[in-house]
Amino acid sequence: MTSAESICYTLIYSPSVTDSEPVNEAKLKNDIEHGDIRIKTEALKKVILMTLNGEKLQGLLMTIIKYLLPSDDHTVKKLLLIFWEIWPKTDQQGKLRPEMILVCDAYRKDLQHPNEFIRGSTLRFLCKLRQPELIEPLMPAIRTCLEHRHSYVRRNAVLAIYTIYRKFDQLIPDAPELIHDFLEGEKDASCKRNAFMMLIHADQERALDYLSTCIDQVNTFNDILQLVIVELVYKVCNANPNERSRFIRCIYNLLQSTSQAVRYEAAGTLVTLSNAPTAIRAAAQCYIELIVKEADNNVKLIVLDRLIDLKDHPLHEKVLQEMVMDILRALASPDLEVRRKTLDLALDLVTSRNVEDFVKFMEKEITKSANIQGHDNTDKYRQMLVKRMHLCAVKFPDTAAMIIPVLMEFLGDSEELAACDVLLFVREAVHRYDAHKGLILDKLLEVFSTIRAAKIMRGVLWILGEYCDGTSRILKFVTEVRKSVGDLPIVEHELKLAAGEADENQDSEEKTAQSAAARRVTEMGTYVTQSAFSVGSKSSGGKGGDNTKRPPLRQFFMDGDFSLAGSLSTALTKQALRFMTNCNDPRKQNSFAAQCMLILSSVLHLGKSSLPKKPISDDEVDRLASCLKVLSERQQVMSDIFTSKCRSSLSTLLEIRAAEEIIQRKAAEKNKSALSAVQPDDPINFVQLLAKVEAGSLEDQFELSLNAAVGTLSQKKEAKDPGASKLNKVTQLTGFSDPVYAEAYVHINQYDIVLDVLVVNQTADTLQNCTIELATLGDLKLVEKPSPLTLAPHDFANIKASVKVASTENGIIFGNIVYDITGAGSDRNCVVLNDIHIDIMDYIQPATCTDAEFRQMWAEFEWENKVTVNTNITDLSEFLQHILSCTNMKCLTPEKALGGDSGFLAANLFAKSIFGESGLANVSIEKPAGKGPNAPVAGHIRIRAKSQGMALSLGDKLNQSQKKKK
Repeated sequence: MTSAESICYTLIYSPSVTDSEPVNEAKLKNDIEHGDIRIKTEALKKVILMTLNGEKLQGLLMTIIKYLLPSDDHTVKKLLLIFWEIWPKTDQQGKLRPEMILVCDAYRKDLQHPNEFIRGSTLRFLCKLRQPELIEPLMPAIRTCLEHRHSYVRRNAVLAIYTIYRKFDQLIPDAPELIHDFLEGEKDASCKRNAFMMLIHADQERALDYLSTCIDQVNTFNDILQLVIVELVYKVCNANPNERSRFIRCIYNLLQSTSQAVRYEAAGTLVTLSNAPTAIRAAAQCYIELIVKEADNNVKLIVLDRLIDLKDHPLHEKVLQEMVMDILRALASPDLEVRRKTLDLALDLVTSRNVEDFVKFMEKEITKSANIQGHDNTDKYRQMLVKRMHLCAVKFPDTAAMIIPVLMEFLGDSEELAACDVLLFVREAVHRYDAHKGLILDKLLEVFSTIRAAKIMRGVLWILGEYCDGTSRILKFVTEVRKSVGDLPIVEHELKLAAGEADENQDSEEKTAQSAAARRVTEMGTYVTQSAFSVGSKSSGGKGGDNTKRPPLRQFFMDGDFSLAGSLSTALTKQALRFMTNCNDPRKQNSFAAQCMLILSSVLHLGKSSLPKKPISDDEVDRLASCLKVLSERQQVMSDIFTSKCRSSLSTLLEIRAAEEIIQRKAAEKNKSALSAVQPDDPINFVQLLAKVEAGSLEDQFELSLNAAVGTLSQKKEAKDPGASKLNKVTQLTGFSDPVYAEAYVHINQYDIVLDVLVVNQTADTLQNCTIELATLGDLKLVEKPSPLTLAPHDFANIKASVKVASTENGIIFGNIVYDITGAGSDRNCVVLNDIHIDIMDYIQPATCTDAEFRQMWAEFEWENKVTVNTNITDLSEFLQHILSCTNMKCLTPEKALGGDSGFLAANLFAKSIFGESGLANVSIEKPAGKGPNAPVAGHIRIRAKSQGMALSLGDKLNQSQKKKK
């Protein structure tokens, strides 16, 4: 390590080098002259550190040459190499110092030293010299090092010759020929690599001549030399396409290299050299093997990106379509990101010819993932598989019959991640695919009794209640509901169970099984006794029957989850109204309606009793009562609402989602085409030199920019010109009457904040050691301390300070300015600075997510901030747009769902920070009843985030910006 930057780090953080006390030049000279080797070493380290800090120690030069240069200690020699690298070798007139002749002679001896470390490190040092006068006397010794017995010396000799030839070719004009001869006789791989690299950049023809002599043996070379060969082939074939046929075989051979890096580079070069299907197939196969065999997930992701680039090429996509099953081998990786990219790539490549194989493979993966329990990523992986199966069914509707039965099994899954996606797919499929509607409904009725998640049960009830249209299927649905609800009436049956009474309608087989279970017999055939208390407790379950195994819906109701009651009442009401339409027998109509009303009234009675863990809410009571009223009155208006309006609302929602997907796809394609449309030779447009046509007149862009700088633009132009907003970020730090005036321009660049501080001396005194001392509050970190400066009377200067930002959180930068006055004997003077508040909106960007992802994040995020609406805006939509503009959030609720004349509005907002933090918000606002049309909007905004800082910062921003400025 000989570079000055590396040595700076080593010396600064070395425990033996400290700046706790000032270093005396005379003391350093005495230590170098009379100290032992340890003291000399420490003194030399201090000299190097002081030189790097700008100190001029010219009096120590001859002392170092006299006492340290002849030393054979390796540490001293290493430090001397660093010292000569940073020491100025010329005087003020640019002439070489005479002392450097002694240094040059010392290094000529080091190049002939018997120790290979001293020779090699000296050769590396010569690569850093910029004075040909110092290198010229050393050339014979450098040439001799090419024949040294040790490879370390020969390797560095090649580097030294290459560097000297590149900078001062007159010193060694025969360097390419010399290195070519050296390469032919060299056996060490690292030396051959350095020599070949030099020939590539110095004399490409000689490099090609050498490669032609050994092109059939490239597989036997070391990987570092193979990488250089790939680089040469790529460079030559790019410059001269006619040479491709000459080297294509060499690249094919390198695809079989034992080094993964060589295979990766060779595959990329092969794609560049040839568009033939065989070449693309070989490169893609090589990429796939790298993904499968490489353990590093980052490497897998990089190689997957290369495959995605291949897929985007229209000529290569057909080749990759034939390799979909090979690409799916990458799913063996446990990393979720690798699996996600692999599934997306495979789905893009699926065609009608291989879609069946793809679906069968996905079925196997789903079955395999179902057998893996307890792993953190298993549920998320299954969710990925379900989403891709969904997209496959949308892309290829003919495969829906194969996919639907497989996905239906997820509805009985205890985890909701995959089941929710399946539910969304089933809802869309039953609406779009009329040919598969019967299959979907029958499968839903089959798995209805296995559902154990309330959220899934609610969705299934809605789908079955909306789409079961045949008489037989309606009766089957009600039968399944009766089984899931259990014996009616619910309250009386639960009270009997709580009292320990047996059910009168209990089957004889069940009684026999219970009596058999009550008799305990050992393996020897003898009877054992059992406590009647334990048997009774198991059968009765105590009050409330907590241990009794109940049907699914009844268990949900007993646990207090009465949100299902609303879905159940709506579904039964729809089915009853449809049954009345299909069946003309009044007795059957009344019987069916009475059965549905009995179920709903039993649920309502249970909710108002003390048996459930939580009582039923007023909203659910109103819903049950409304449905009971509809079933009893049977009005045509309500029948139309229940049987047709709900389905039309779903159609509208699906159309909105489809339109949004099309818009997003077009935007992505447009951005991609815009990026690729920029050519290297396109002219550069300078804004200040262009004329702009606006409102029929020419405007000078230079004049506009000047007006923006001085802040004289009108409000209208200021809104259009983004440069004008820069003046809004200037913060005044001190007052005009303070002895030192300061103001700062806050420039935010992703993770960095740069403060450009203008400091003005408003006094007639010279201010010495004027320093800005800054501190931060929040998740901010001051990177470097601003250096002190001296200000002449009425002078000014600019100081820059950098601050690192670690998270999305409102931060504060504060501090003061301290200075000394020339000639004054008092203490340092201090001026306190105003605080600089960092706005969270500089890190927030609008983002999108699906409804399922939003609900999942809403349930997972633990930090919530509830903001009460306090605004002067009277229109609901206007208030929502005002919030969106102030918080940089995106509204996820479709625009059509926000319209209408309703006095209520509910919308979900989403945004992401540049640090990957997600911010969620739910706006629930209304027009207060009875206060007139000019009454301001009222309601609440709930914010949820994973971190406390994000939730609090968004809440503060909402509180500050609710009211619209007039």
